[in-house]
Amino acid sequence: MRTNAIQTDSAAQPSFVRAGLGLERLRGVYDRIAAQYDFEHALITARADQRGRRLLVENAVREGDTVLDCGSGTGTTALMAARKVGPKGKVTLFDLSEGMLAVAQEKAARQGLTDRLTFQSGDMVHLPFADDRFDVVLSTYSLCPLYDPKMGALELYRVTKPGGRIGVAHSTTPRNPIVRWLADKVEDVAWRFPWLSMGCRAVNVLPALQDAGARLVFQKHIGVPLWPFLVFVVEKPGSATRIGKLSA
Repeated sequence: MRTNAIQTDSAAQPSFVRAGLGLERLRGVYDRIAAQYDFEHALITARADQRGRRLLVENAVREGDTVLDCGSGTGTTALMAARKVGPKGKVTLFDLSEGMLAVAQEKAARQGLTDRLTFQSGDMVHLPFADDRFDVVLSTYSLCPLYDPKMGALELYRVTKPGGRIGVAHSTTPRNPIVRWLADKVEDVAWRFPWLSMGCRAVNVLPALQDAGARLVFQKHIGVPLWPFLVFVVEKPGSATRIGKLSA
């Protein structure tokens, strides 16, 4: 029987997941808000989004890694990862929205990190990468709006090397039942305006990764009461060399 180093906190996991926006509609939303995404997302989350990004990079990325930032958006997480992997590492930014990737390219050029990065667009549920390709795969807030979050998470797992790590931050439901009720009401209103909700809703993908064989090595709840996030890192079983590198 497989066990995990850390017990999953399922107290606030959503029992109902709102249907996501269609692929083309979601692309249109993010192309539209690309220029102001960083400001809006930081404002709505009281900058908890940045904390989640830092936690994942700190706990999953090492010097020299090949990293996939899946649903990279404007590249904030990828740029953190690029600084950490150093000149011997590489980071691939993958996103549905060409508009978001264009902003990411501009930010990378300003920070002098373009030589460590590659950019590619597409659908997270059908990644165009071979199995066991990356040392680390990251998803910061990109599974929340996905039309099939579970399949998206399993794609992250597929392209991670044995012994590698998957770092995820996503929206979850508030633990307090009264706050949860209020959050549902707020979400009902926000979802009438996709440019405001950004198609995001609480999801629950950790069980799918664990069922696939992943071992939970880090987990933390962060965020504001109405918009909490679950941040976690799991390890794909495999190479003892890789596991030793990550724990060094």
